[in-house]
Amino acid sequence: MKVLLVAALVALILGSSATLLIKGPSQPVLEGESITLECLSSDSELNISQVHFEVFSQYLQLWRRVWERSWCYSLMRMERTAHSLVMSIPHAGKFSEGPYRCVSDGDNGTATDIISSPLLNFKVHYMGELSLTREGYTSSYLGVPQELKVRLGDAVVLRCSSSSSEEPSYFWSRDGDDWILPSSTLTLRKISAMDEGQYTCMAEHPSVESLSKNRTISITVLSKDAPWYQSSNGRFMLMTSAAALSLLVFVLATSVFLCRRAKRATTCKGPIDDRSQKKPIYKVSVESLPSTCADKQPLV
Repeated sequence: MKVLLVAALVALILGSSATLLIKGPSQPVLEGESITLECLSSDSELNISQVHFEVFSQYLQLWRRVWERSWCYSLMRMERTAHSLVMSIPHAGKFSEGPYRCVSDGDNGTATDIISSPLLNFKVHYMGELSLTREGYTSSYLGVPQELKVRLGDAVVLRCSSSSSEEPSYFWSRDGDDWILPSSTLTLRKISAMDEGQYTCMAEHPSVESLSKNRTISITVLSKDAPWYQSSNGRFMLMTSAAALSLLVFVLATSVFLCRRAKRATTCKGPIDDRSQKKPIYKVSVESLPSTCADKQPLV
């Protein structure tokens, strides 16, 4: 008997309480795509004007309300219909990631808010262009040129990287060969003329196949007696030295100019402008001199 009463009570509560449902993208979202979120109510008598969207902030670790805004790339538009609330995001980005939920404010201060269940959680996927760097002093400043020239016997270590929503899988291959190296690093020890050719780095996104990227670089091997400045590293050193020398000359020239200007300003002083000698003094003025004469002419 008690079991029947409890079941009846639960059914009465569920039947008399309204529920919220949030709907959104069901497929992986790519950066720049448009997203539409919709909040629906199972109770037609629920005032939809009291419903709003909330997103969980990973940085603040709390739920915050989503407001309509339209500036820069942070575009969010709200539209209310008779039984739903629709939010549109024309350009999805990392800031658009969930989780999201719908919340209906209580009718009074003591009423409990209605929260949609389950939550809507989606991730915005992206992958930037591939970046190639060579191990050594140049890797921290400049990328690898399209054609890499190295001397015979040098070591070449190339690293391939990309900013991505998930860590991609990297592969290296060489045109004309059937081998594939499953790594982000390509290492060629004591390079020879047989190592010349076109090398391609491929990056595959683990979740979205369409986000795969690739980049090709050409490696040319110079003879061992080739001048040092013909190699890519030699050109980089030459350009860096020329830029440093130009900057040094500019600093020295500016310093000499400022010093000469300051010296000229200290040695070439004009006469002292004493305005008190040019101003006539009247008897009735505060600057007048005591005099026993009754003339009204200014004293010079």
